[in-house]
Amino acid sequence: MKKFSILMLALASTVVLACSANVVKYNVTGVNAPKDGAVVYLIDMLSSAPIDSAVVTAGKFSMKGTAEKDAYLSVNIDGSDWSFPLFNDGKAVQINLADTTLKGSPLNTKLSECDLNNGRAYAEYEKLITDFEALPEAVQEASLAEFMPKYQAAINKYADLYMGIIEDNKDNLIPVAFLNHVPSLAGREKFYELLASEAPFAQHPYALDLKRRVEESDARSAAAEDRKQSIVGQQFLDLEEADTQGKMHKLSEYVGKGKWVLVDFWASWCGPCKAEMPNVIAAYKKYHGKGFDVVGLSFDQDKAAWVKAIKEWDMPWIHLSDLKYWNTVASEVYSVNAIPDNLLIDPQGKIVARGLRGEALAARLAEIFE
Repeated sequence: MKKFSILMLALASTVVLACSANVVKYNVTGVNAPKDGAVVYLIDMLSSAPIDSAVVTAGKFSMKGTAEKDAYLSVNIDGSDWSFPLFNDGKAVQINLADTTLKGSPLNTKLSECDLNNGRAYAEYEKLITDFEALPEAVQEASLAEFMPKYQAAINKYADLYMGIIEDNKDNLIPVAFLNHVPSLAGREKFYELLASEAPFAQHPYALDLKRRVEESDARSAAAEDRKQSIVGQQFLDLEEADTQGKMHKLSEYVGKGKWVLVDFWASWCGPCKAEMPNVIAAYKKYHGKGFDVVGLSFDQDKAAWVKAIKEWDMPWIHLSDLKYWNTVASEVYSVNAIPDNLLIDPQGKIVARGLRGEALAARLAEIFE
């Protein structure tokens, strides 16, 4: 069973299936549904639209009709966060809402078992995160070093199980239901490698459409990165924002004045920014006396949270913000669409690097100052 977005159920119109002789009957029934009167939808995952629906009566529901053979479908129940994936292979399917199991053809029964195992593994990972985030902020900070190895181990365990499901089922369609998270769990290269194979799942319409969408996303990201990196080698562009006291300052007051300056784009609400900040602080402390400075341009919208983070994260440099969140002038001027991000600017005001983090930042500053 998979969590799904209720947003897809806002589609009220009936979807007309494309004309094709390659259609088979579906027969989907359910028992032990907890809420009479709830609407059950049969979703075509390729179009993300419902092709059938039924109303729960006496804990049961039933949907019958025809759809494309082997279409990747999902049974979603109104008011529930769970869905049940299946392939329309012409065999009857029964869902038991009491234990969230699905019985049907060997393919769909196995898909349900894989989905349940995946759901249990994800719940374990999710609980680790939820429990940590429930701790007081001071306790989180004190135990972060202990938590991070557990966090990474949980990610690795979940990724291994998820990818294991795909690797163990390359001779059938089950990987179709698990391809969407491969880019984030195993990387783009692995995703494209899987879909370049001759395996049955790689030729499924849903897999081919997912590949198209990932390719389009990659193309947009590459274009955005090209725009971002195009400013490297150029003179910095000036902008004006307020400091924590509300006094307006231009970036040119601090940049191009004979010092190396890291213009750091961040926000108090940004977890990766918080994780990266110790690297920036270490660089500042090591090289500030040698002519290195930092100017923080915040993407905050809550002034109190911004000021609090400056103090608690121990960031002893210039801080500016117009408190406009993603509509900040810094985002517009420097095409910032993700944070943390930064610009390294030489003493004459020329941008020499962008996006230096961790060891890359330390190495570049070592080249300059040592």
